[in-house]
Amino acid sequence: MRVEHSPGFLKLVEDARAGVRELTIAQLRERLARKEPVVLVDVREDHEWEKGRIPGARHLGRGVLERDIEKLYPDRGAELILYCGGGFRSALAAESIQKMGYRNVLSLAGGFRGWRESGAAVEGPGA
Repeated sequence: MRVEHSPGFLKLVEDARAGVRELTIAQLRERLARKEPVVLVDVREDHEWEKGRIPGARHLGRGVLERDIEKLYPDRGAELILYCGGGFRSALAAESIQKMGYRNVLSLAGGFRGWRESGAAVEGPGA
């Protein structure tokens, strides 16, 4: 299901992306194929997470991200790869935690939808 985004939201995402590093689906797949250690943080809503996720991801919904990130990932230099449904909310989330001092944050361009469309493995009921 594609969501029609409002112009204001798209502008907000565009501004966030200017200060956030993005990782492509292909780059993430390559890193995982090489068995590189990665920390994947799924910032989608609970109901989205329950339908399926990238294997090995940890769920930390956008609504509680800023509240809980420091407890789960206290090292502000650790690499964190955030993803959402399409790469918009993860860009906003990455921008937000960068403001909290996290220095090595990436947003997955294309998000879970792009991951699934690429034929990559998915875990959960929607697998």
